[in-house]
Amino acid sequence: MTMEKNIKLWSSLGMRATFGLIALELADQNPDLIITTSDVSTSAGLDRYKNKYPNKYIDVGIAEQNLIGVSAGLSSEGFKVISTTFAPFQTLRCCEQIKVNLGYMKHKLCMVGLASGLVLGNLGYTHCSIEDIGVLRSIPNITIVAPSDPFELYKCLHQAINHDSSVYIRLTAGSNSKIINHKDYDYKIGKSIKLVSGDDVTIFGCGNILSNCVEAASALSKENIRCSVINMHTIKPIDSNTILEEAQKSKLIVSVEEHNVIGGLGSAISEIVSEEKNDTKLIRIGINDFYSSGGSYEYLKNIHGLTTEKIIHKIKSNI
Repeated sequence: MTMEKNIKLWSSLGMRATFGLIALELADQNPDLIITTSDVSTSAGLDRYKNKYPNKYIDVGIAEQNLIGVSAGLSSEGFKVISTTFAPFQTLRCCEQIKVNLGYMKHKLCMVGLASGLVLGNLGYTHCSIEDIGVLRSIPNITIVAPSDPFELYKCLHQAINHDSSVYIRLTAGSNSKIINHKDYDYKIGKSIKLVSGDDVTIFGCGNILSNCVEAASALSKENIRCSVINMHTIKPIDSNTILEEAQKSKLIVSVEEHNVIGGLGSAISEIVSEEKNDTKLIRIGINDFYSSGGSYEYLKNIHGLTTEKIIHKIKSNI
């Protein structure tokens, strides 16, 4: 199958099912790989993997603190380990274990947070994850990555299992996720990617919400507002050089994320910009530090100003 066909297939399947397919390839290539989960084999697309590689798969049950402890122990014995469960349980429920085992003791682990952001809003905010970036950014020795689409997840996972620190991979959107990258491209953890070029506004985004950023930039260009769109897939360590370059040339810089505006991508960008002499205004688009009622993915994106139309309105109101 050609890469173009793979991209279309992975997009229709979404991040989680694509993760399961990538896991099969990684296991073929890495005899020392083990995947650990907390009772989410079907949700993570791992049923085929666990049947094909039963000795490379450990399900600890609904015990996420144990998930990190077991995974860190396997890592200390030389295994490449990917742990996965839903994002709020992968990060918040076992935060102390992440701090001690991965941050302090520096055991290397690739953590995959399923269905982060707002996509599980129908289950309520117990299953949404709008705090994970902010929490993990404050723990040393953790790299944080939010792939824009399933193809980028493919590239990210192949690098993450060999990365020099623990990596948290934040998966957003559901099935039929928007395609950001229609053909092959260079990808490196820690280095942002310019998707669209323009001199008036720079929009920084991460995760599948980038599709709305690209749509907003296209619409604004018809009104002679020229926008750059930057895929800031790595939130930690963040690409500070690109942030400063864009801030120097743009009239307005904007961050867009499925995360609390406190602690996430926008906060990371503001930390960089505030340390330099720069007069460019930054606006942060995301969840404004409150929990709304539950609802569908599109409903919650609308409530929190994350639709294409509301991103356009926010930019036009500030430029």
